[in-house]
Amino acid sequence: MDVAPFLSRVPGYTAFPTVDQMHAELDELAAAHPDLVRLRRIGTSRLGEPLRVASIGSGPDDAVIIGGPHPNEPIGALTVSALLRLLVEDAELREGFGYRWHLIPCADPDGARLNEGWYGRPSDRRAYAEHFYRPCEADQVEWTFPLTGPGYFFDRTLPETEALMRLMDETKPAFVYSLHNGELQGAFYYLSRPDRELAERLAALATAEGLPLHLGPPEVPSAVAIGPAAYETPRGVHLGPVFGVGGGSVDYADRFDALHLVTELPYWADERVADQTPTDRRYADDIQAFLKGQRALIGELAASLAAVRADLTIHSPFRRSLEDFVGTHDEFIDAWEDFPDADRPATVAEVVGNEQVVHSMRLRYCGTYLRMLDAEIGAGNRTPAIRAERARLGARFDEWFAEAEEAAVSTPIPLRSLVAVQLGAALLAADAARRG
Repeated sequence: MDVAPFLSRVPGYTAFPTVDQMHAELDELAAAHPDLVRLRRIGTSRLGEPLRVASIGSGPDDAVIIGGPHPNEPIGALTVSALLRLLVEDAELREGFGYRWHLIPCADPDGARLNEGWYGRPSDRRAYAEHFYRPCEADQVEWTFPLTGPGYFFDRTLPETEALMRLMDETKPAFVYSLHNGELQGAFYYLSRPDRELAERLAALATAEGLPLHLGPPEVPSAVAIGPAAYETPRGVHLGPVFGVGGGSVDYADRFDALHLVTELPYWADERVADQTPTDRRYADDIQAFLKGQRALIGELAASLAAVRADLTIHSPFRRSLEDFVGTHDEFIDAWEDFPDADRPATVAEVVGNEQVVHSMRLRYCGTYLRMLDAEIGAGNRTPAIRAERARLGARFDEWFAEAEEAAVSTPIPLRSLVAVQLGAALLAADAARRG
């Protein structure tokens, strides 16, 4: 399938939409094309937001597209918008491709509203860190599908997750696409099947749009590579016990033998993440530097929490996220201790990738910590300990941001290019699923 003609129609974007803007667009398209777009409510978020899906196209197969499964990853909202408008405009794609498409622009609207402070400034790294919010693991829509494994059981599904489950139960999809993104790593993919041909086409798609491939360390140490920057999707049975979470959307898609795709894209491009040149550094030493940086962050945040915990009065989502990170992330990084083939030379991509993760986690969770303290101060809780830690961690944030900026050689990626890659991947993978 040649997706280039479709990608050429992706418009330029300058910002990510707010939740209200996402709803307004769905209403607009459904009102303008009532014969094509079916808009309905499939559930309600924990804070009372409607969860809606737009369905369009004729079968015989069904595709479920999930935007915003993590609220700090809003590229998917634009991709859903672009795909929905393309299907409205292109009768051949809508009627001849063989799919009924079910598109959800935002699976976690409550969390998305807590990120809207930077949605209008997508290229501003400081704004991103200062207004960053990512739910704790057990509050993430993507990772609270029911799961039963050896010695492990999870059934604390969220209302948002249950809405996705009902939609999949109803449609029995052939293709499920969860739209994700990161920050500074290159483009990479997760596929539920080891389809090397599709993996290579997906990698070529990102390269054609000018995005560097992520050829550094995998996101999880147990990930099995299918091709360049493509991995077989880890299942919940392996990740659930580590984080205390359930299955992912891939686990539920497996019930229908659906092809499941995750596209991970950066906001900023750094060509070094694709550089396979060996360095004079052992990968084992690089891993230890990475672990040391992560553990130092956890230790510093834990010590600060201990200093203010007795004074905290607000059970904010920021507090829940921070305490979860401090309490569980060390178990995840422990998995890197036994990484295979660690005595070989580290590549440039691996060194840069590990350094970027340390910078990213510092800014993410120091920013979250400051939002937690600001909520206390805003409510009038200005104890000496809270004021002292706000001042100290505020200065630490400035220091860490300066270090991250000094280490960065990245440039913002045009939103149009990011949407084009996610959109093209949807069409390539849907075509592969249809052909079996």
